Amino acid sequence: CWGDELEITVRNNLRFNGTTIHWHGIRQLHNVEMDGVNGITQCPIAPGQDFTYKFNVTQYGSSWYHSHYSLQYADGLVGPMTIYGPSSDNYTFAEEPILMTDWNHRSAFEDWSYSIQPGNGRPLMTNILLNGQGTGARYLLRLINTSVDTTFIFAIDGHNLTVIGSDFVSLKTPYNTSSVLIGIGQRYHVILTADPIEPTKDDNYWIRTIPAKGCGSDNFVSDAKLLNNTGIIRYTENNIDPSSAQDPNIPTACSDEPYESLAPMVEWTVEDPSNVEQTHTYEVGLQGIQGPPYHPSYDRTLWSIDNMPLWLKFGEPTILNLNTPNGSWPTHLDVTTHNPQVGEWIYLVITAPSSSLAPIKRPDRFFVPVAHPIHLHGHDFAILNQSSTPYPGFENVVLNKNNPPRRDVALLPQNGYLVIAFRADNPGTWLLHCHIAWHASSGLGMQILENKDALANRLGKDKKKRPMLVNTCEAWNDWVSDIRNHYNPRKPNAFQDDSGI
Repeated sequence: CWGDELEITVRNNLRFNGTTIHWHGIRQLHNVEMDGVNGITQCPIAPGQDFTYKFNVTQYGSSWYHSHYSLQYADGLVGPMTIYGPSSDNYTFAEEPILMTDWNHRSAFEDWSYSIQPGNGRPLMTNILLNGQGTGARYLLRLINTSVDTTFIFAIDGHNLTVIGSDFVSLKTPYNTSSVLIGIGQRYHVILTADPIEPTKDDNYWIRTIPAKGCGSDNFVSDAKLLNNTGIIRYTENNIDPSSAQDPNIPTACSDEPYESLAPMVEWTVEDPSNVEQTHTYEVGLQGIQGPPYHPSYDRTLWSIDNMPLWLKFGEPTILNLNTPNGSWPTHLDVTTHNPQVGEWIYLVITAPSSSLAPIKRPDRFFVPVAHPIHLHGHDFAILNQSSTPYPGFENVVLNKNNPPRRDVALLPQNGYLVIAFRADNPGTWLLHCHIAWHASSGLGMQILENKDALANRLGKDKKKRPMLVNTCEAWNDWVSDIRNHYNPRKPNAFQDDSGI
């Protein structure tokens, strides 16, 4: 329930992998060491070892937990989280969380290893999975997209849905729609009224999870594209396949739900920024890279948002290296809010230029028309502007500071831009990244060091958490130093072949 303290012990029984667990969307207020990101907030949990996560839940709604160790979550290390709290509309019953995902019959590690070889492309997904069912009066459906590579449209033939919440935020005005577009990592609370608009003779209706078009994620093998009927609503006890048809008017374009519909119930106002927005503008693109620390070390093209593609050191997490001089930070550690005043606002501008446009800042990058679900750890952020048009420069952008949408994942539209703002009230080493697993592994992420002196001071006084972090790293470094523990002991330098997240 909202306000509870959770204590969860994770034991790693894997043979060749470390692991960490990230509690998606949980703010971890003044508790960054429980965020579960290896290489940033902790070392991986070594095989045979355990780690206890302890945190307060200061938000309510639906979310999920997942491994943040490389591509591990793509192989199934995920699960739902329900935090009970108020609702902005009434319902009769609440269904169990519905997780929608794409799926491959191969390991994601196998797919990744293949995809980074010269001449090979992005892996193709082979299936769509959904765990959902429902019959009755007014049902609350908790929709969670846990995909590797796919933005989904959720719909039920013959029914409308009432959207009452997005991510951990109740909406000021619930709205009715025939479908809901859910980006990777996003969650929606919707109410299904069990009263078909146009009843069928068999009284059965397909539940559909439709891959959105134009997200750059329509990457299924040909047969899987047709399999969007992934569940059934039955009003009678029969086993007949539904005769219902998909609504031809469902919008399938790649975009978040309508901006104007996502105003929060608890209103807020965003203040002017303390940083210079123009110096915190990031262009998402592909960048040629070669040599250490990247592996394999031959010429590769990796996704990047900051100066260089992200590449973490599992055994040297940022949280235990806060005394590194500012000039020595790796180039991907760029946004630093150093001892900000209480409540200081930080604005970030993230753009996805088209290949047909001249890059604004990065001539060393090339750009492709792809949308990216952007997730920020440790904060829910305000969406001040979200546009599919080319970025016109900050002085020409109109910002909505009066009760803008608040969430922790927002879609960066292809060819467009996203302006977000967060309050710098949570000292920590926070990760911002694209939630397309292949892009995150490629390096599309960066760290935000927020008031690191305050964080270092707090950890230095903590006689329990810092020793726990140090012990976890010692166990990890001992384990990984024995090449017999590597999945390919003949190539010890190949143990890490992606960004680490």
